[in-house]
Amino acid sequence: MYTKILLSAAIITSSLSASDLLSDAKKADLKPIPSDKKELLKLIDNPKNPITDRKIELGKKLYFDPRLSKSGFISCNSCHNLSEGGDDGIPAAIGHMWTANPHHLNSPTVYNSVFFASQFWDGRDPHLEAQAQGPMQAAPEMSATPEHVAGVVTSMPQYVADFKGAYGKDVKITFEKIADTIATFERTLVTPSAYDDFLNGKKNALTKAQKDGLRTFIDKGCVSCHNGIALGGEMNAFNITGTYKFQDVGDFKGDANGMVKVPTLRNITQTAPYFHNGQFWELKDAIKEMGRIQLGTDISDAEAASIEEFFKALEGRKDPVVLPQLPASTSTTPKPDLK
Repeated sequence: MYTKILLSAAIITSSLSASDLLSDAKKADLKPIPSDKKELLKLIDNPKNPITDRKIELGKKLYFDPRLSKSGFISCNSCHNLSEGGDDGIPAAIGHMWTANPHHLNSPTVYNSVFFASQFWDGRDPHLEAQAQGPMQAAPEMSATPEHVAGVVTSMPQYVADFKGAYGKDVKITFEKIADTIATFERTLVTPSAYDDFLNGKKNALTKAQKDGLRTFIDKGCVSCHNGIALGGEMNAFNITGTYKFQDVGDFKGDANGMVKVPTLRNITQTAPYFHNGQFWELKDAIKEMGRIQLGTDISDAEAASIEEFFKALEGRKDPVVLPQLPASTSTTPKPDLK
C-alpha cells in the first residue's frame, strides 16, 4: 500500500511538473506546429498562390533540377539537401565553379523555412517566393539569369504540360512563376517533432532529460530570441553582450542595422556547423558561445548538455521525399556553361 501511495504521488508530481513546464513554455511564446492538418495549411499556404498537389510535385521537380543553374550541375538541393538537415553541412556554401560564398556564409536549412519571418541571413526578403529567386541568380551560387531559367523550363514539352496542369492552359511560364512553384514545394517541408507533441498536450512526449533541458532553455533566457513556431526566423541584434569569437571569419556584419536572422533550432542536431559562418561544430560549444555574446551569462557544461538534450526533441518527422523523374532535355535546352 505504501509503495502504491508513493507511486501515485510521483505520477501526480510529474503531471503537475509537466503542466507547469507547458504553461511556462507558452508564456515564453513557444508555439507548436499544429497537429490539425487544416490549421497547418492555414499557416503555410500562400493565398496569392494556393498550394495544390500539382504545384507541389512540379515544384519538387524544379527543386531537384540542376539544369536551372548556369553550369547545369547545381540544384536547390545541392545546398539545401533534403536527405539530411536541409542544408549542406559545410562552413561556407559552395556554388558555381566551386566558388565559396564570398562572405563566408553557410546555407540555412530549408526545412520549416515557411515559418521564418525573414529569409536570408540579412533578412532582406520576408517571403519564400522572393527567396527562391535569389540563389538561382547569385553569381557564387547557381549563377543563372532569369532568361536562362525560363529557357530551360520552356524548352521541355513535359515541363510546359506540367505548368498548364498546375496553373491552367493560359499560364505564362516566367522566371517569377518558376520561383513561386519552387517556393510552393518548400512550403510543405514541415517537420513536426516530439517537442510539438508536448506543446500540443501530450505530456509524455518528452523524456525527463528533454523536459529538464526545456526548463534550462527557458530559464537561461534562450527563448528571448528562439521563440515562435520556428524557434527563430526573426531578425535580432548580434554581439549584444560580447563579440563572437569568429566574427572576423568572413565580412558579414548583418543588415544595415547590424541585425542578423536568428536561425531556427528545429533539426539543429542535423545542421552543423553552427553560426552564420559555420565555425562551431559542437552544439554544446555553440550554446555556450550564444550565452556569452547574446545573454551575457556563463552557461555551464552541465547546462549546455541539458539544453542539447532538449534539442534532440526538435528532430522532426520528415515525410519521405522520392526523387522526381525529370523531363528529358531537348535540342533547344540551354547547354551547360562552365565559365
